[in-house]
Amino acid sequence: MDILSVVGILLGLVAILGGAIAKGSSIGALWNLAAFLIVVIGTLGATLVQARVPVFLHALRIFPWVFVPANLDARAMIERIVGWSLLSRKEGLLGLENASDVEEDPFLRKGLQLLVDGVEPQSLRQILESDLDSREAFDLQGAKVFESMGIYSPTLGIIGAVMGLMAVMQNLADPSMLGHGIAAAFVATIYGVGLANLFFLPVSNKLKGIVQARVNYQVMLLEGLISIAEGENPRNIENKLSGFIQG
Repeated sequence: MDILSVVGILLGLVAILGGAIAKGSSIGALWNLAAFLIVVIGTLGATLVQARVPVFLHALRIFPWVFVPANLDARAMIERIVGWSLLSRKEGLLGLENASDVEEDPFLRKGLQLLVDGVEPQSLRQILESDLDSREAFDLQGAKVFESMGIYSPTLGIIGAVMGLMAVMQNLADPSMLGHGIAAAFVATIYGVGLANLFFLPVSNKLKGIVQARVNYQVMLLEGLISIAEGENPRNIENKLSGFIQG
């Protein structure tokens, strides 16, 4: 569990709700069904128009990464790669076949299979880099879906506020309706700007950072597999891959 994501969202809610109370308003005043429909449903609609179906569905699949990112233990993986290097020096590349069969990571499993098949290091690099680039681009497209929501929601909030003020203007003859009507109109702006800056944009940026960390991790795997293919000394492989460890 990424505790920072949970704490960040909770602090954002506390800031909005606590700020409303401190300003003499109430939590109930922040709820308005019409504003919610305009901002949330409108933002979703605009995003659906922009995104392709596979990209939108992928964005939903990677959203949990914000709270439960994959455990990328670089140190443990380096130990495994060094172990495979030692094994290949003793038994040849065919000795990695069992490791390939039981590997769960699709990227790593493919790399091991290519090693077992005796693919040349240069061809191995080209194949794995192609897979890496394709996956990175697709993951970033998913992250940008939330970035798009963060762009659209403030505009929908303004539209909601204008529509609310239009309704107020129709009731100028009834002064008792003005204060409540104006307050409700600006709730849409709070929804739009708040969702963008406290949720959609932070989620997008968090996902982009996770994608970059995954890419760095997979580049380390790629370099390790190529080093094995080239028959490098296991000690040299360990020293080379240690440079990828972050934090």
